[in-house]
Amino acid sequence: MTVGVVGDRPLADRLRDVASSRDAECVAGSADEVVAGDPDAVVAVGEPSLLAVVRAGVSAPVLPIAAGPGYGSVDESDATAAVDALFAGEYATEARAVLAVAVGGERVGRALADVMLVTAEPARISEYAVRSSGEQVARVRADGVVVSTPTGSHGYGRSVGGPLLEPGSGVVSAVAVAPFAVNVDHWVLSSADPVELAVERDEGEVSLLLDDRTSRSVPPETPVEVVADGALELARPFEARFFER
Repeated sequence: MTVGVVGDRPLADRLRDVASSRDAECVAGSADEVVAGDPDAVVAVGEPSLLAVVRAGVSAPVLPIAAGPGYGSVDESDATAAVDALFAGEYATEARAVLAVAVGGERVGRALADVMLVTAEPARISEYAVRSSGEQVARVRADGVVVSTPTGSHGYGRSVGGPLLEPGSGVVSAVAVAPFAVNVDHWVLSSADPVELAVERDEGEVSLLLDDRTSRSVPPETPVEVVADGALELARPFEARFFER
């Protein structure tokens, strides 16, 4: 068995010791290097490493360590025991939705947690449209709008007032960021059909963020299509409760 490790080199060294005791192999490197090596499983230490292996197109089960709420990660103090269970095959798996994003019909990347349009300059309000299944859901003046998967609903989506979404529910949330209004709805939309975002009026440059990275600027009237794109397979050596923080 080969297990790849992305992030935290000291922990990778510890995990090599576990691998040698299991007559297995542990390979550390960047997300692209590890995924290209076609490992049987991947250990991702920290949120940036987990998001990086998703961008790299990982297909093997992934064990997140110290990645934060919502990601099904284990604490670093439990890392050695978790990886030992991984090598022993003593773990369950859980599918987490991943989104593909296209701008003006051109695919630009994937996201595990969030897709967001946001004004690049502070306090510069723009106008955004949200559409689902061909129907306009909302048009709102705000600093931005964020679409969150169930995984991402624990993070930025929640911090701007969005709901927590249960994994496997087949939905995403859409939430306005700092809306210029008193009463603004939040929307829970099916991920079976594309969700489309657009900048209706631009009072400043608007950026597209995919998880923890800025992808590009988006001009007015350019559709940003967000659609389900398979799933990340999480390795779960221990029981965990999604709604606990």
